[in-house]
Amino acid sequence: MDNDADLAGLLAEYDAHLRAHVPDPMPEGGRVETDGPLLRFVGLDNQGFVTYRDLGGLDGDALDELIARQRDYFAARGEGVEWKLHGHDLPASLPDRLVAAGFEPEERETVVVGLAAPLSTAGLTPPDGVLLKEVVSDADLARIAAMESRVWGADRTWQAEALSKEIAADPGSVTVVMAEADGEVVSAGWVRYVTGTGFATLWGGSTLAAWRGRGIYKALVARRASLAVARGYRVLQVDASDNSRPILQRLGFVALTTTTPYVWAPPLLR
Repeated sequence: MDNDADLAGLLAEYDAHLRAHVPDPMPEGGRVETDGPLLRFVGLDNQGFVTYRDLGGLDGDALDELIARQRDYFAARGEGVEWKLHGHDLPASLPDRLVAAGFEPEERETVVVGLAAPLSTAGLTPPDGVLLKEVVSDADLARIAAMESRVWGADRTWQAEALSKEIAADPGSVTVVMAEADGEVVSAGWVRYVTGTGFATLWGGSTLAAWRGRGIYKALVARRASLAVARGYRVLQVDASDNSRPILQRLGFVALTTTTPYVWAPPLLR
C-alpha cells in the first residue's frame, strides 16, 4: 500500500467483497433478504442491518421509498435497524434522506486497512500479567459481553449469544481472543475470515479503563493478525473509532473511507 493506486484498488475490493458479504452458513435464526440493491440482515444481533455494494444510481423518490421500506419492515417486527453509510456513497443527498426518514447518525468511524504479515509482529507480546487466549465457551463469551457492557455503559449481553451462534454455525469463520489478568477479562477482540477474499476483519478491541495504555490493544491486533496470516489472509480491515484509529495508524493501517451507522428504532426502544 505504497501509493494512491494501491488504496484505490483496495477500496474497490472492499466495496466488491466486504460490503455485500453474506456468511455461509448463516448463524441460527439469521437470514438475508434482498430489496433492490440492498441486503437486509434479519435475526443476527439485537437489531436489523442493511448494507449494499452501491445503490446503482438510485435517487429521488425511488430512493426515499427504498429507505422507508427498511424502516417500516423493522417497525413491523418491533426492532431497530442500522443502515451502514459510507463516506463515498452516492447520491450525496443520502444522509439527508435517511434523516428525513427518521434515521439518526451515530459516531462516524474510519475504515482502515493494513497488511497482515507485518502487523502480526507489531506488539505481539502482551504486558506482564496479561494472558491472551482464544475462547469458544458460552461462559467466556458471557464474560466478554459483561466487560463490553462496562466499557460502553450499555447492555451488550446480546453480543455473547450472537458470537456463540456465529461460532456454532461455522467455527472456522471467526476467532475470539480474550485478554485476562488476575482472573478478570480486561479486553477482547475477534477476527473474522472473509471466505473467498484476501481480507480478515477485526472487531471488538474494547479495554477496561484501568488497563488502557499498557499495550493490550496492540497485542490483540498482533495476535489476530498472526491468526489471519496463518490462514492465508493478506489484508486486515477495521472500522476504527476515533480512539483506536491513531493507534492503528501508528501500527501501519491506512484510511480508505469512513462509515457512519444511521440507526432507526421503534419509539419504545429509544
